[in-house]
This record gives sequence, C-alpha cells and structure tokens, in this order.
Amino acid sequence: MMKTKRNISFISAILSVLLLSLSVCASAQDESATEPTDINIGIPVYSQYLHNGLIVNPAYAGTRGALSGFLSYRKQWIGIEGSPMTESISLHTPMKDEKVAIGLMAQFMQFGFTRSSNLYGSYAYHIKLEKGKLSFGLKAGFDMSNTNYNKLSYTDLSSAPPDPVFTSDDKPYFLPNAGVGVYYYNEEFFAGLTIPSFLTYQKSPSGKVSPGLSLGHNNFIVTAGGLISVSDLLKIKPSMLINYSLDKAEGISQFDINTNFIIADLVWLGAAYRISEQVMVGIAQLQVNSQLMIGLSYDYPVGRMQSYSNGSCEFVIRYDFGSKVSVSNPRYF
Repeated sequence: MMKTKRNISFISAILSVLLLSLSVCASAQDESATEPTDINIGIPVYSQYLHNGLIVNPAYAGTRGALSGFLSYRKQWIGIEGSPMTESISLHTPMKDEKVAIGLMAQFMQFGFTRSSNLYGSYAYHIKLEKGKLSFGLKAGFDMSNTNYNKLSYTDLSSAPPDPVFTSDDKPYFLPNAGVGVYYYNEEFFAGLTIPSFLTYQKSPSGKVSPGLSLGHNNFIVTAGGLISVSDLLKIKPSMLINYSLDKAEGISQFDINTNFIIADLVWLGAAYRISEQVMVGIAQLQVNSQLMIGLSYDYPVGRMQSYSNGSCEFVIRYDFGSKVSVSNPRYF
C-alpha cells in the first residue's frame, strides 16, 4: 500500500514539475516578435491504431503484459506527388512488478519537401481495479522538422526573382514536448483520453522559435470500444476515435468509427469510416500465432479527395516477445 502511494506521489510530482516548467517556458516567449507564425508538425493519421495504442496514448505502455514491438508503414493519398509517407516503430513492456511500464516510440514522416521525425519515451503506472485496470501515462521527447526549398522548381523567373524565403533550406526545428494520458481496460471494454502535446511553438519574423503553453491550442484524443461475443468463433469489436482541438479554427481533425469482426481469434476483418476526411477504410489482419500479428488496411476516399487520390494504404507488424497471451486467453485491447 505504501509503495502504491509513493508511486502515485511520484507521478503527481512529475506532472507538477512538468506543468511548472511549461509555465516558465510560456512566460519566456519572445515579446519582440510582432507577427509570429505557428509551427505545426501535425499528428499523423493511422488506420490500425487499435493494435498499437502507444501511438495514441502513453498510458497504453505495458498493457500487453510482455515486451511488444510494432512496425508500420503508411502511404497516404496514393497518386498525388509529395503525399505524406509515415513510418513508425515502437517498443513497450511492463517491469517486473507489472505496475510500472516503459515504452519508446519513433516516427519518420515525409510530405512534399518536408521531412520530420520524433522520438518519445513513455512511463505508465497501472492500478488494478475490481473489474479491470487503470493506467496513467506520461511521455516526453522531441520533434524535428526540416524543409528543403531547394527542390522547388520555378516556371517563370523572367518577370521577378523567386521569394528569398524559398531559395534556401529552412532551418531545422528541434521541438521538445511532453504529453499525458489515461487508459482503462478490462475483458470487454476500453477507453482512453490523451493530451498528445502540451507545448505549442511559434516562429518570429527574425527566425527565433519560442515555446508556449496555451490550453486553447491543445488537442485531446478520445478512444473507446467494446467486445461483443456472438459465439466461440465470432466476436465483434466496435470502437471510435476523436481527435479534438480547443482551437475553434481546427475543431475535430479526426473522427473514426470502426467495427472489427474477429473470426476464431485468428482473422480480423474490419471496416471504418473517417468522418472528418470522408474516407472508408477496409482492414484485414491475421494473428499468425500467439505472438505475431500482421495487418493491411486501405483507405478509399468517398468525398472531396476522390477525384485526386487513389486512396491510402498501411501495413503493420506486431510481435510480442515472451507473450503471456495465448489462443485460450487472447488480448483484444
């Protein structure tokens, strides 16, 4: 009991120091900048996030009961030159007492002439309840981004030279950040709430980058889902994800409604509709054995992007090392 109290106090202390540090950063912004512009790295869109909750929520770390590795590749808006490409890798594991878990995640993105990457470490503390587990998570790390304007081509230089802003590489951005999350799950239900990043960044006309803390610009990601057992051979897993910003100009940037049909605990066939993008998603996943899962998804645009894009595809692999999960006791969340 005393150990649990010490761990909770430790988490509270970390969050208090973090919020205090962010407040100091916010007060240290460059007041001389007259018209600063926002730096928006963006949050990658994934269709198979349900099988790698660490991408969404740091509190997911350790919930699979073993060291779990995940690889993904996503090509968005096929057919459009310079469309986003995202690769990710993550590892997370519970520690010996299974109350504490740690994780590590890296993402690499390219869109147009911009390359960005990030690296985040996660810490989670799990509390066992009467009918499930409640996990609190904290992540910290950094984002990096760089735009190579030298690759731009100009069709007409006779009338006027190109804007100097686009004739040289943009200075790389190095943006430390942190986020928190809470995650609850049992055998039939899960729900999570995440603030993926606390800090926002702005660039002044002189090129100086300054951090800030503004609740009005934070994103909140809400996930929830359940498991309906139809028979021993068929289960249905409905779920949803909402990515909402308090910034009125952004609002809901992602809203997914998903349904997965789990056949004999081996084959997952699913469909989803991403309301914000007007995209239908088809998902097929195979649980090769108790440790290895592979999955493929295809996003088909049915709205404004239908005339320009051939859709998006995503491939994932998950492997649980020394997993406690078995055919007789599978993990659905």
